[in-house]
Amino acid sequence: MQIFNTLTRQKEEFVPQVPGEYRIYVCGPTVYNYIHIGNARPLIVFDTLRRYLEYRGNKVIYVSNITDIDDKLIKKGQEEGTSMKEVAQRFEAEYLKDAAGLNCEKPTVQPRATEHIPQILDIVKDLIDSGHAYVAKNGDVYFRVKSDPGYGKLSHLNLDDLESGNRELRSRMEDDLKEDPADFAVWKAAKPGEPAWESPYGMGRPGWHIECSAMSRTHLGKTIDLHCGGQDLIFPHHENEIAQSECANGCEFARYWMHNGFINVDNQKMSKSLHNFFTVRDVANLYGYEPIRYFMLTAGYRMPLNYTVDLIESCKNSLERLYTCRENLDFALSKTDFGTDETLKEKAAEARTKFCTAMDDDLNTPDALAAVFDLVKEINTLSAASSKAALETAAAAFDEITGVLGLLYNRKKDEVPAEVTALVEKRAAAKKAKDWATADAIRAQLTELGWAVKDTAQGPQLSKL
Repeated sequence: MQIFNTLTRQKEEFVPQVPGEYRIYVCGPTVYNYIHIGNARPLIVFDTLRRYLEYRGNKVIYVSNITDIDDKLIKKGQEEGTSMKEVAQRFEAEYLKDAAGLNCEKPTVQPRATEHIPQILDIVKDLIDSGHAYVAKNGDVYFRVKSDPGYGKLSHLNLDDLESGNRELRSRMEDDLKEDPADFAVWKAAKPGEPAWESPYGMGRPGWHIECSAMSRTHLGKTIDLHCGGQDLIFPHHENEIAQSECANGCEFARYWMHNGFINVDNQKMSKSLHNFFTVRDVANLYGYEPIRYFMLTAGYRMPLNYTVDLIESCKNSLERLYTCRENLDFALSKTDFGTDETLKEKAAEARTKFCTAMDDDLNTPDALAAVFDLVKEINTLSAASSKAALETAAAAFDEITGVLGLLYNRKKDEVPAEVTALVEKRAAAKKAKDWATADAIRAQLTELGWAVKDTAQGPQLSKL
C-alpha cells in the first residue's frame, strides 16, 4: 500500500517496522463540546484505513486519545459553574455515542491525558536534563525550539521566516518568561481556580502538545509507524510533538504522517460566526449517521470536502441503492429455483481487485466506492440468471468491500419463511402464464402474512410490512 507521507511530501510504500503489524496514533478530540463534521473526517478516514489494513490480514494497534485537560475545557467548566472534569466526562460520552453512530471501531487503546501525568513529567524531566527545555521564573517549563535543528521539517516552514516572525513577536512580548517567542510550553504553572498536579516545578498542568507525546510513547513505544490527524494540526501541534519527542527519546518519532483535508460548508470555511457550523449530532438527527460516513468517503482524504444539503441527500440516495441491491441478493438466495450462469463469480473477483487497487493507492475511497457500484450494476443485471454459488460469491464480495468502508451497518436481516418464498415463486409463475387473478390473490395472501412484494427488472423484491 502506498500513502502520501506529509513528512516527505510524496507517496511512499507504507512499510511497518514489524512485518504485518501497524502501530498507529490518531489525534482524538478535546471533549468540551459535541464534535462537528470537521472532527468526523479524521475519525472516519483513519478508521477506514485501519479496517483496510486488517482486511488485508495485518494486526493494527490503533491508539486515539481523549484530550480531557485544556484551556477550552477549563473555560467551559467555569462558565457552567461545574468543573473541567464534569465537562470532559459529559462530552466524552457524547463523542463516543457519535463515534459508534458513525460505525467507527473502538481504538485498541483510548487514553485520557489526565491519566498520564507521571509519563508527561518523565518527558519534561528528560527535556530539561538534556538542555532542550528550561524552567521559567514562574514555574512554566518551555521547550527551546532553537535546540532542535530539525524543527520545521513536518510543516516545511522556512526557519528564516520563523526567525523574522519571532523578532516581530519579541517586540510585542509582555513578559520575559520565554527565551524566544517560538518556544512553547510543555508544563504550565498553576493559575488560581484551575486544576493542577504536583511537579518538581510547582503545581501545574501539562501543555497540549506534550500530552500526545506521552500517550503515544506509553502505548506504542518511542517510534511509531504512522501518526494521523487533520491538516490544521500539522503546525504547531504535530511539529511540536516531533520536536519534544525526538529530543527526549533520541530517535525518530513517527515514520509516516497522514493528514486529512478541511471540510467547507457551501464552499465557505466552517465558522460559528458565519452560522454554517454543524455538529455531527445536528446532521445525524436530520439524515442519520451513515450518510455522514458515506459523504466522508466520496473525496480523496487529502482533498478539501464541501458539505451541502444536496450532497448529503445524494449520499443518502446512494446508500439506498446499495441497500436495495443487497436486499435483492438476499431474496434471490432465498429462492429454490436458480439459474446456471456463473459470470457473477468473475465480476465479484474483478470488484475485489478494483477495490484493493484503489485502496492501495493512498486510500483512494472514491475509486473504491466506484468498484462497489460496478459490482452493484453486475448484480442487478445478472442475478436473475445466476447460479446459487455465483449469487453467494457476489454477496460475500459485496459484504466484504462495503464492510471495509464501514457501510451498510444498518442492514436488517429479515428471515423469509419458506411459505412466503413459495408463494412468491407461485405468483411469478402465475404472472408468466398471464393468470392475473391468481397473481393478485397471492399478493393479497402475502399482505396478510405481513410481506409486500414489488416487481423489479431483477425479479420480485420482498419487504416486511
